[in-house]
Amino acid sequence: MSEGLFPRERVLVAPGAVHVPGWLPFSRQRQLVDACREWGRGPFPYRRTVLPGGGVMSVRSLCLGRQWVPYRYLDSVGLELPGWLVSLGREAVAEAYGEHGGFAPDTALVNFYASEARMGMHQDREERSGAPVVSLSLGDRCVFRFGNAEGRGRPYRDVELASGDLFVFGGPSRWAHHGVPRVFPGTAEPALGLRGRLNITLRETGIP
Repeated sequence: MSEGLFPRERVLVAPGAVHVPGWLPFSRQRQLVDACREWGRGPFPYRRTVLPGGGVMSVRSLCLGRQWVPYRYLDSVGLELPGWLVSLGREAVAEAYGEHGGFAPDTALVNFYASEARMGMHQDREERSGAPVVSLSLGDRCVFRFGNAEGRGRPYRDVELASGDLFVFGGPSRWAHHGVPRVFPGTAEPALGLRGRLNITLRETGIP
């Protein structure tokens, strides 16, 4: 897997928002892709979420741990959130901030982006906890648009996320709007065995 002549550098995108390129080694990426496939074969397969207004999201999603539906969390737990993924989330927060701060995610949303899929600007605001959000990227590259807490428009910053990249946002950036306006088809490493993009976000709901 090549990163070109010059490695991509770690970037503080906004206060509390950290992009760490290539954080996941390729072997771990393969393990996560295999796990995502296995989760999708279970009783809660990937599906397109229907929004309250009747619109249908272009990404296909599944939840681990506490179940999310627009725009709330249910009391029920579907697929189990594995302990090893919780530990990976803590490692990710420690990588971004120097310590994990007791990060205890109880839900993970897995989104699959085919070539035409997009994600509009939105906030992750159903959580009662102000703990950071951990985002792991697998497969095709994408444009990740990271904005502000006041609205969906400017100012925002576009960041290219590649397979293995880590993005953590918390603190003053926890409620920032963000989205994915574009995926670059066919940019995943062929050896990864994935056509499209997978994104895993780990969150702490703060709900008893």
